[in-house]
Amino acid sequence: MRIDILTIHPELLKSPFKHSILSRAIDSKLVHIELHDIRSYSNDKHKRVDDYQFGGGAGMVMTIQPIADCIEKLKNERKYDAIIYMTPDGERLEQSISNHFSCFKNIIILCGHYKGVDQRIRDHYITHEISIGDYVLTGGELGAAVLCDSIIRLIPGVISDETSALTDSFQDNLLAPPVYTRPANYNGWEVSEILLSGHQQKIEDWRQAQALERTEEKRPDLLDKKD
Repeated sequence: MRIDILTIHPELLKSPFKHSILSRAIDSKLVHIELHDIRSYSNDKHKRVDDYQFGGGAGMVMTIQPIADCIEKLKNERKYDAIIYMTPDGERLEQSISNHFSCFKNIIILCGHYKGVDQRIRDHYITHEISIGDYVLTGGELGAAVLCDSIIRLIPGVISDETSALTDSFQDNLLAPPVYTRPANYNGWEVSEILLSGHQQKIEDWRQAQALERTEEKRPDLLDKKD
């Protein structure tokens, strides 16, 4: 998979891809991340990428020219399955969306700033608009990093035990069951005997029951999606 990220702050996005699973995925060439500084595409002599909005009002708007030129250049080089805009008013990111995107080959992610981007970019280039929550950040970079992490970990080969991702919270509209490791008894706090029984079916039944109980307690809204 190739992910091209359009941003005015590329330095903000370098660190998340230099560590842990994401770094190993890049080193293994399972994913290629390319950061594009939108300012370098600006025709303005001062490399400005923002301007006052028509009609007046507080806040600046990201201008159309540098973003459009960057996207057009990339589209001339390869076909993209999705051009995603990170925005607070987009569709809220859920596991099913990450699952869907993980099957794509080439993705562009545009990081918004200020009051957002010129609407014509959204109208003519963007295929998906994604939000990571009902709150506003100073820019789309952190949201883009979250989206990338949620996608890349699902690519076959990125996680050594690929079945691990399939049992994560939200994969089946259920929260994950509790997990334990050694020692089985710590200060009198004991692990369920079922987990120590070696009886795999009983263990799976216990985990399913625990996942359902935890979901009913913490996120009952998820159970509505299962109906």
